[in-house]
Amino acid sequence: MSILIKNGRIITATDDYTADIFIEGETIKAIGIDLNMTADQIIDASGKLVMPGGIDPHVHLDMPFMGTYSSDNYETGTRAALYGGTTTVIDFVLQTQGKSLQSALQEWKGRSDNNAVSDYSFHMAVTDFNEETKVEIRHFIENEGITSFKTFMAYKGALMIDDRQMIGLMEEVKKHGGLINVHATNGDMIDYLIQKHRSEGKLAPLYHYLSQPEVTEAEASERFVDMANYTGCPGYIVHLTCEGALNAVRNATRRNQNVFVETCIQYLLLDASLYEQNFEGAKWVMSPPLREKKDQETLWAGLNQGLVNVVATDHCPFMWEQKLIGVDDFSKIPNGHPAIENRMELLFSEGVNKGRITLNKYVEVASTNAAKIFGMFPKKGTIAVGSDADIVIFDANETHTLSAKTHHMNVDYSGYEGWEVKGKVKTVLLRGKIAIDNNECKISKGYGQFVKRNKVQGMI
Repeated sequence: MSILIKNGRIITATDDYTADIFIEGETIKAIGIDLNMTADQIIDASGKLVMPGGIDPHVHLDMPFMGTYSSDNYETGTRAALYGGTTTVIDFVLQTQGKSLQSALQEWKGRSDNNAVSDYSFHMAVTDFNEETKVEIRHFIENEGITSFKTFMAYKGALMIDDRQMIGLMEEVKKHGGLINVHATNGDMIDYLIQKHRSEGKLAPLYHYLSQPEVTEAEASERFVDMANYTGCPGYIVHLTCEGALNAVRNATRRNQNVFVETCIQYLLLDASLYEQNFEGAKWVMSPPLREKKDQETLWAGLNQGLVNVVATDHCPFMWEQKLIGVDDFSKIPNGHPAIENRMELLFSEGVNKGRITLNKYVEVASTNAAKIFGMFPKKGTIAVGSDADIVIFDANETHTLSAKTHHMNVDYSGYEGWEVKGKVKTVLLRGKIAIDNNECKISKGYGQFVKRNKVQGMI
């Protein structure tokens, strides 16, 4: 199957020009002006933006958490991602304490194999670093193509590792060319505040936010950055939300340290006032919680300063019925928020259209940087000869409204209900095949492939 995309305005992280793209099989074969190849299908992209497919490196599909599972599985979640212009996602495999990394991978493969619609890869979350798991690190990097390892500085007793384990893991990961992702919040302090609020009968969703003040994230981010600097291991902070945490990264640059930073679309657009809506605030209970408006300003500035490299989602949806588990106790509300389908359009509408970021910066933080950091570039994350034909054709001027009534995520509410967005995904190609066209999915589960990733270079 060959496709010729004509007259589109091609946007990459560095380029902006009008040309044609010829696709044969799964890859881009030629880019030029007035290409005259014969193709099985011609798409006229006149007046449209043509961009690389989005990469969301932080999603949780079919994930066991707090006694339930996230409501999007590999089929529904990756299909919704495609509707929103994201062609590749990276999910987190969670090691069970006391068991091997390999056993966790097999469990996640049981959910993902032959079920994904978009392409996908894995991070390995290490929750029990010991002599047995230490031996597995090299195998994962060199044979499984999983080069990033997540650690939690919170969720004590379930996911959290201590600083001793962190240092040991960093040294092993660095030795074999990998990268450490971190959930950087002070778990002990958060646990103390949760118990304090519960003992005082303060049980509303607002106290989820008040149990995780900015200092809990700022302190942990600084500690992580210092450990990464000491070991020399490349480090990546996931879902950074606030000024204090970003200042820890700013300080690190003064000693010439490079730390990768991800934020999520919700932290750029939503703030903690939503927690004041009684139990309705449970829709936005996530960790870290939403922050203040001053933190939004910091994150937008961080994108333009090159301190914040990636905008992801931390997509971890739960049905309203699942959220109601915590109706009488904020600490029992499943943490998570649906956004996998909304990220690209919201970031364009609120970022590019409102003059906060350029078109090139948009592609950089929505796709290219994630591809580079996580060892998928230039196969993914750009429009270039030889790259996978993962392409989004985008109408920058079409206005539409986000709603649970029309989204494709398997969740019965929207974190952005009624939000008017300017900019609409029209056609999405995944590895040379039309995946989405005029709001219809053209491919089935199982088309999505696992992406084996290369060793981390430690720079972008």
